[in-house]
Amino acid sequence: MAQLFRRSTNQLSKVSIVLILAGLGGVAWGGAYLSTSGYVTGEDVVLNQPVPFSHDHHFSGLGISCLYCHTSVEKAAFAGIPPIATCMNCHKEIWTNADLLEPVREAYRSGIPVQWERVHDLPDYVYFNHGVHVAKGIGCQSCHGRIDQMPLVYQDGSLTMKWCLDCHRAPEKSVRPKDAIYEFDWPPQGWDQAVEGPRLVEEYGIESLTYCSVCHR
Repeated sequence: MAQLFRRSTNQLSKVSIVLILAGLGGVAWGGAYLSTSGYVTGEDVVLNQPVPFSHDHHFSGLGISCLYCHTSVEKAAFAGIPPIATCMNCHKEIWTNADLLEPVREAYRSGIPVQWERVHDLPDYVYFNHGVHVAKGIGCQSCHGRIDQMPLVYQDGSLTMKWCLDCHRAPEKSVRPKDAIYEFDWPPQGWDQAVEGPRLVEEYGIESLTYCSVCHR
């Protein structure tokens, strides 16, 4: 009986199978990497805003408290965007003719709010309560990173479900004293999170909530 294939075909078929499997694995890895990259999650991406507001300047430079602008941060589901009148409390007196701030002045004159691009934008199917997290000792830095050093705000964390669950499963790694919520460059020298974290979790009555309906309601 005549041989239809050369003996080398066996080796070629094995190599082909390996290459196909490697290619499929590469595609799967690339898809997984892309799905968690900043290109998809928005992490580290600076959005174009009508006015280039700097937390570095206002918070770190001028010492304006987070609560001056984000008045509902401790009691509401949303931290809140300050009304334009809050901006004008200062900018009636300083930088009154700066071209950069014309959208602010126009919003004040017309009563039409500045159309900010939301940076930390969770999907509509996710329930998040800002006030609860602050009340339980989770500081600004835990979610927003070093926003005090950002000339332009960007999303510091991925905001993926895994990112949230990592904290929910081990809240002792993130909790801090409530009087340090608005402090950055945390923890201070001498602070032992491994000791103090579990103590604060017990003191604040924090539960490790990881079941679906906590966030998906």
